[in-house]
Amino acid sequence: MKSALNSRKMMCHLLSAGAFCLALAFATNAQVQTQTKSAQAGPPTTSVKIERGEVVYVSGNSVVVKMEDGTLRHFDNVPETTTVTVDGKQLNVHQLTPGMKVERQTITTVTPKTITTVKTVSGTVWQVSPPTSVILTMENGKNQRFAIPSGQKFSVEGQMKDAWSLRKGMKVSGQQVTEMTEAQVAQEVKRTGVAPVPVVPTPDVPLLIVYVPVPVQTASATPAEAEPAPTQLPKTGSDFPLFGLLGALSIALGLGLKTVRIVKA
Repeated sequence: MKSALNSRKMMCHLLSAGAFCLALAFATNAQVQTQTKSAQAGPPTTSVKIERGEVVYVSGNSVVVKMEDGTLRHFDNVPETTTVTVDGKQLNVHQLTPGMKVERQTITTVTPKTITTVKTVSGTVWQVSPPTSVILTMENGKNQRFAIPSGQKFSVEGQMKDAWSLRKGMKVSGQQVTEMTEAQVAQEVKRTGVAPVPVVPTPDVPLLIVYVPVPVQTASATPAEAEPAPTQLPKTGSDFPLFGLLGALSIALGLGLKTVRIVKA
């Protein structure tokens, strides 16, 4: 029972301490307040950058694209949330194929902005070093040093006074207004692509040979004129062979008659 009571007391002390710290924080924030406002300072400017290329290699989350100027660009660790619109479908990196034409359009919009910051400070003057700085005692009892901007005015009991008019013990409040111009940049990226045209294989067609006769033109030959028969046989040799033949026949005839006589005798 005692331990339970002690626990409750400790819890109450912790809650009280927390509430005190929270109140102190609110008090401190109430003494130094900062408000920031942003307003458009001029018309925005828009630029469009278009990059085109052809996918030549895909492996996992890595893509190599051949750009229009012939250079190769390697896109590594492409997140799967990055998609390309092809034929109305959103394709991620794993659905890209070599031969696909891709285009990336980057739209950059730059809007000039004026940032106005209003800083309000309130406290009791503890020490002043005009015209550069002042030390104020805050509501939490702590002293804090502040730089005094050129031309800064302080509200003292409803009257506006400069740094030279401040005295120790005065309750003052002041506002510091600063303006800064910056460019707000917004980008929009659109990725589109065109799927490669599939190559349809052509069937094997047998070779058909068509014979076309070509007429042959023959030259008409005119009959040659018949040569006249010779009136005299050509002289092919002398009479000496004829005499030899007649002598051989005479010898053979003589031998034959002699043989016949011997047979009869």
